[in-house]
Amino acid sequence: MPQYVGSKWRKTVALLRSPTLRKIVPKTVKLSDSSLREMLRHHGMVYVKPDVGMHGNGVMRVEIARGLYRLRMGTQDRSYSSFGEMYQVIRKLTSGRKHLIQRGVHLLRYGGRRFDLRVMAQLNPRKSWETTGMIGRVAAARKIVTNYHGGGKLVPVEKLLGSQLGHTLVRGKIRQLRKIGVMAGQAMRRKFPGVCEVGVDVGMDASLTPWILEVNTSPDPYIFRKLPDRSIFKKIRRYSKAYGKR
Repeated sequence: MPQYVGSKWRKTVALLRSPTLRKIVPKTVKLSDSSLREMLRHHGMVYVKPDVGMHGNGVMRVEIARGLYRLRMGTQDRSYSSFGEMYQVIRKLTSGRKHLIQRGVHLLRYGGRRFDLRVMAQLNPRKSWETTGMIGRVAAARKIVTNYHGGGKLVPVEKLLGSQLGHTLVRGKIRQLRKIGVMAGQAMRRKFPGVCEVGVDVGMDASLTPWILEVNTSPDPYIFRKLPDRSIFKKIRRYSKAYGKR
């Protein structure tokens, strides 16, 4: 069976070892009172995430807006007049578990809702990394995470990028995403030799810079059944069976 790596911190460290990927990983630090103050001072908006967690559970968006500290989790939005008041709430919500702070990326929107892209890369039967699938995920109304399991909508990447770019530029951006998938797989396997597949969550900002938000080493292949091209899911399953995943 392929190796599963749960810790987001350990996966981030692995990505940062790549000189190319390091440029597109938003700054990430461990959560503390001082680190959150510092990240908010520099970036204005950040995400607080459990070090180990799935489907966007427990993710919080924290920002300074109009002199207030805003904390959003799920569909709940709260404002606080002081950092200390807000941090006490965060401490209760995190309940002693390890959490990380990631610089916030202001994601592009489709139909008024934020979206990101899942890039699937796998070790193919020739033992080289290959990007085998890509799909877009549009956040549910008022949600801060795009996960399908959290109510997000799956949309072909071409459709999402086509709403932002011309046809020729879309093809170039897709080539770039394919390279990111391969490089992320290689970076993970260098650090964790049993990793055979990665689901790379990529968000784009207004400058169309792709940012690696997260890497999953046991990604859900079944979301790719939603794509019109059935051959994509069939290839993903064929490769996963070749390296021993049921």
